[in-house]
Amino acid sequence: QVHLVESGGGLLQPGGSLTLSCAASGDIGDINLMAWSRQAPGTERELVATMTTVGTTYVLNERFAISKGSARNTMFLQMNNLKPEDTAVYFCGLQQRGSTYWGQGTQVTVSS
Repeated sequence: QVHLVESGGGLLQPGGSLTLSCAASGDIGDINLMAWSRQAPGTERELVATMTTVGTTYVLNERFAISKGSARNTMFLQMNNLKPEDTAVYFCGLQQRGSTYWGQGTQVTVSS
Protein backbone atom coordinates (compact mmCIF):
# COMPACT_ATOMS: atom_id res chain seq x y z
CA GLN A 1 0.00 0.00 0.00
CA VAL A 2 2.29 2.75 1.30
CA HIS A 3 5.96 1.98 1.81
CA LEU A 4 8.45 4.29 3.47
CA VAL A 5 12.18 3.66 3.63
CA GLU A 6 14.59 5.58 5.83
CA SER A 7 18.29 5.83 5.13
CA GLY A 8 21.33 7.69 6.38
CA GLY A 9 21.59 6.37 9.91
CA GLY A 10 24.87 5.31 11.43
CA LEU A 11 27.43 5.76 14.16
CA LEU A 12 28.99 9.14 14.81
CA GLN A 13 30.64 11.14 17.56
CA PRO A 14 28.95 13.74 19.75
CA GLY A 15 28.80 17.13 18.07
CA GLY A 16 28.54 15.63 14.63
CA SER A 17 25.81 16.17 12.06
CA LEU A 18 23.71 13.72 10.13
CA THR A 19 20.97 13.92 7.53
CA LEU A 20 18.37 11.20 7.33
CA SER A 21 16.45 10.58 4.13
CA CYS A 22 13.03 9.13 3.56
CA ALA A 23 11.42 7.92 0.36
CA ALA A 24 7.76 6.99 0.15
CA SER A 25 6.25 4.82 -2.53
CA GLY A 26 3.04 3.02 -3.31
CA ASP A 27 -0.43 4.49 -3.22
CA ILE A 28 0.58 8.08 -2.49
CA GLY A 29 -2.03 10.78 -2.88
CA ASP A 30 -2.34 14.15 -1.21
CA ILE A 31 -0.07 14.11 1.83
CA ASN A 32 -1.48 16.08 4.73
CA LEU A 33 1.50 15.76 7.04
CA MET A 34 5.06 14.46 6.98
CA ALA A 35 6.88 13.59 10.17
CA TRP A 36 9.88 12.09 11.88
CA SER A 37 9.75 10.24 15.17
CA ARG A 38 12.27 8.32 17.24
CA GLN A 39 12.41 5.67 19.90
CA ALA A 40 15.26 4.75 22.20
CA PRO A 41 15.37 1.40 24.02
CA GLY A 42 13.08 1.36 27.01
CA THR A 43 11.42 4.66 26.10
CA GLU A 44 8.23 5.75 24.43
CA ARG A 45 8.28 6.89 20.86
CA GLU A 46 8.37 10.66 20.53
CA LEU A 47 7.80 13.06 17.68
CA VAL A 48 10.91 14.73 16.32
CA ALA A 49 9.50 17.02 13.66
CA THR A 50 6.41 17.54 11.54
CA MET A 51 5.55 19.59 8.50
CA THR A 52 2.61 20.30 6.25
CA THR A 53 2.22 22.19 3.00
CA VAL A 54 2.58 25.44 4.93
CA GLY A 55 5.93 24.45 6.39
CA THR A 56 7.35 23.12 9.64
CA THR A 57 4.77 22.80 12.38
CA TYR A 58 6.83 21.14 15.10
CA VAL A 59 10.43 20.43 16.05
CA LEU A 60 11.61 18.64 19.14
CA ASN A 61 14.58 20.97 19.50
CA GLU A 62 16.45 23.68 17.63
CA ARG A 63 19.15 21.26 16.47
CA PHE A 64 16.78 19.43 14.13
CA ALA A 65 15.16 20.51 10.88
CA ILE A 66 12.67 18.78 8.63
CA SER A 67 12.44 19.46 4.92
CA LYS A 68 10.93 18.13 1.73
CA GLY A 69 13.14 16.79 -1.00
CA SER A 70 13.14 17.98 -4.58
CA ALA A 71 12.17 14.49 -5.67
CA ARG A 72 8.54 13.60 -5.20
CA ASN A 73 7.57 11.91 -1.94
CA THR A 74 10.91 12.43 -0.25
CA MET A 75 11.86 14.22 2.93
CA PHE A 76 14.86 14.77 5.14
CA LEU A 77 15.76 15.26 8.75
CA GLN A 78 18.85 17.39 9.33
CA MET A 79 20.38 16.84 12.74
CA ASN A 80 23.18 19.03 14.06
CA ASN A 81 25.32 18.94 17.19
CA LEU A 82 24.19 15.44 17.99
CA LYS A 83 24.31 14.22 21.56
CA PRO A 84 24.41 10.71 23.04
CA GLU A 85 20.82 11.27 24.15
CA ASP A 86 19.84 11.43 20.48
CA THR A 87 20.68 7.74 20.07
CA ALA A 88 17.51 6.05 18.85
CA VAL A 89 15.78 4.44 15.94
CA TYR A 90 14.41 7.19 13.72
CA PHE A 91 11.23 6.70 11.73
CA CYS A 92 9.71 8.70 8.92
CA GLY A 93 6.00 8.82 8.39
CA LEU A 94 3.16 10.49 6.59
CA GLN A 95 -0.54 11.08 6.90
CA GLN A 96 -2.91 10.90 3.99
CA ARG A 97 -6.56 10.06 3.46
CA GLY A 98 -7.10 9.77 7.19
CA SER A 99 -4.36 7.18 7.69
CA THR A 100 -0.86 7.30 9.16
CA TYR A 101 2.08 5.28 7.86
CA TRP A 102 5.56 4.73 9.28
CA GLY A 103 8.72 3.16 7.95
CA GLN A 104 10.87 0.51 9.59
CA GLY A 105 13.34 3.01 10.97
CA THR A 106 17.06 3.65 10.78
CA GLN A 107 19.46 3.44 13.71
CA VAL A 108 21.34 6.53 14.83
CA THR A 109 24.03 5.99 17.45
CA VAL A 110 25.91 8.92 18.95
CA SER A 111 28.90 7.80 20.98
CA SER A 112 32.51 8.71 21.59
